[in-house]
Amino acid sequence: MAPRPAPHPAPGQGPQQPAAGPPAGPAPETTGHVPLPPGGPVAVPSVPPATAAAPDPTTTTLAVLLIGPAGAGKTSVAKYWAEHRRVPTAHISLDDVREWVRSGFADPQTGWNEHSEAQYRLARRTCGFSARNFLANGISCILDDAVFPDRPVVGLGGWKRHVGPGLLPVVLLPGLDIVLERNAERSGNRRLTDEEVARIHGRMAGWYGSGLPIIDNSQLDVPETAHLLNEVLSRSIASPPNW
Repeated sequence: MAPRPAPHPAPGQGPQQPAAGPPAGPAPETTGHVPLPPGGPVAVPSVPPATAAAPDPTTTTLAVLLIGPAGAGKTSVAKYWAEHRRVPTAHISLDDVREWVRSGFADPQTGWNEHSEAQYRLARRTCGFSARNFLANGISCILDDAVFPDRPVVGLGGWKRHVGPGLLPVVLLPGLDIVLERNAERSGNRRLTDEEVARIHGRMAGWYGSGLPIIDNSQLDVPETAHLLNEVLSRSIASPPNW
């Protein structure tokens, strides 16, 4: 039997198309879902009821800002603290982020000007975004920076703006002889003159009376300082400082 010819389409219609399937969606994520921060600042950590046990800073998701002069041990303490927590924790050093700029780096040691200030602000904003992103994904964050109490540009206001009121600032302030000794062990653009170290240390003394917790780690090694930092943070969670 001869094959039956295909029916002609009705007037005004084109050839019949196969039934359409569900619309194609975006390609599935292959690396897992990583939520971005909602854009709002990091909130103040929740304070437990008076009858509850004291908060454990080793298991609470936190955003910490470690402040201090050159040679205070900020980076060493921050790294150790982050590495020895029982929950995921990241460490962000503003100096490291600022030095991501290789060609055209505006080194503040050669003089503070509009270029070094612009790069500082950019690095701080980058640190703030990174911290919020880590926190949005359940990863605590400790940042370190030489924040001055008497200089708004390099002050707490920018950190509060970029991270949020939930950021917990703590000051490391050992004696001048200690920071001079530690500075002498540095190399490259991280090493300052003794005069500059003394000037910065003197200005950092302005944090006394500010209401921020201060740790004098002159006689403490890094693990001991990190342990004391946990005690300070436990008090800060229960009663956040006004800043």
